[in-house]
Amino acid sequence: MSAKPGRAFTSTPGRRLRRTPRYRSNFPVLVKLLAAGRYECLQAHGKDLSEAGIGVLLAAELASGEVVSLNFTIPGLPAPWEVRSVLRHRRGYHYGFEFFSLTSEQTGVLKQLIHGLERADFD
Repeated sequence: MSAKPGRAFTSTPGRRLRRTPRYRSNFPVLVKLLAAGRYECLQAHGKDLSEAGIGVLLAAELASGEVVSLNFTIPGLPAPWEVRSVLRHRRGYHYGFEFFSLTSEQTGVLKQLIHGLERADFD
């Protein structure tokens, strides 16, 4: 299925539109955070990706607004990324992180890469 350009979509009445469309992804993510004075690393799984952030499955309890470091390798790219992010949304074990430390090069690579992926906004 080819990517559909355009605005993010919502099918649920009363649900706000996303700033950027989401695209399906499937890769491991390491979530690193400071807890009780020490760094903790948690295994997660990337489920969707956008220009602004990433949705992951994570079997842990994090508070909204938590700042973390996400380490992952996007399939098709040679080097791993480490991106500072903030937790913006949680529903069960589904967490939505907003990127806030992407370089301009990473932003460009991400924009090119995600538009070849299947849209995830229709779930």
